[in-house]
Amino acid sequence: MTQEQEIIFDVMGGIGVITLNRPQALNALNLAMIRAMDKKLVEWAKDKNIHAVAVTGAGDRAFCSGGDVKAVAIDAKAAREGKSDGQLTRDFFRDEYTLNHRIYTFPKPYISLINGIVMGGGKGISAHGSHRVVTENTLFAMPETNIGFFPDVGGGYFLPRCPGQTGAYLALTAKRVKAIDTIYIGFATQYVPAANLPDLLKALASISWDARKKPHDQVTKTIEDASAQAPGQSEIAPFRAQIDACFAFDHVEQILDALRKDGTPWAQETLKILHAMSPTSLKVALRQIRLGAKMPFAQVMTMEYRLSQACIRGHDFYEGIRAALIDKDRQPKWQPAKVADVPDQEVETYFASLGDRDLVF
Repeated sequence: MTQEQEIIFDVMGGIGVITLNRPQALNALNLAMIRAMDKKLVEWAKDKNIHAVAVTGAGDRAFCSGGDVKAVAIDAKAAREGKSDGQLTRDFFRDEYTLNHRIYTFPKPYISLINGIVMGGGKGISAHGSHRVVTENTLFAMPETNIGFFPDVGGGYFLPRCPGQTGAYLALTAKRVKAIDTIYIGFATQYVPAANLPDLLKALASISWDARKKPHDQVTKTIEDASAQAPGQSEIAPFRAQIDACFAFDHVEQILDALRKDGTPWAQETLKILHAMSPTSLKVALRQIRLGAKMPFAQVMTMEYRLSQACIRGHDFYEGIRAALIDKDRQPKWQPAKVADVPDQEVETYFASLGDRDLVF
């Protein structure tokens, strides 16, 4: 399949439309798609005939399931064995995070039409834009601690800015949430039924772009005219007090102790989930979120590129990818196997400068 087929660029009225077109791969991002999207955003930012950009995913299963981390892990492993130059490993995250920063700083309305799965890298090309529309099919998660990684693509900026400790909770547990909770945590800005998305895109393309009104306001009104109340009941709100109490600490060991002391069925289930995750990833992710709470976006992306390269040097990323995406036995053997065995000094090395290899903007 060619690059042009994997990601499609179109113009409808004054809207630039990006369609991720790998439905069989749940629209996962590969390096060619990332580079093509970044290049097009640079072009459209300067084009006076483009007033806003909309991003969607082909098919009805996923907006974007994430980055193609399996390919990255295979390349990185080959590089360690002297069978690859490791270029993909270095370039993938650098270019992906550059795209995330491009979206965060994009000067025009950036509208994500999020129908279906949105995880990992999918969050990175949606959460940092101005408008994030979800549907009844939306399923959101940052599942990285389950594959020996960390919640990247700007997770270190977005997650600590979720209400209370919900960001830390979602990051460490990799919990999947539906549309109503994406609104609760601030990921989504509006809810529109999936059947109405084609009409919404047509309405956006039909905006007259009154020079006396801000493009952002015109986009907001158009989306809100099509929006509705998200269905269902929040799975997070009923446990908000417990989440805020148990996940308020700066050390994973303290979070685990707080959950044990809580003792409720919710706390016991949360403990079970955390014990299945990479202990190193849990510690790195919590540190990332605490630091990211006080950083501007660009600095977070520099930090996350450092973390990506550190994870590649370690063990758990390969083991997590093996267990989840290659052998699919769902039985990762983490090293170390327990949170208590992950030294804080080791965690700090993940955040060390890469010198002239740092990602800077």
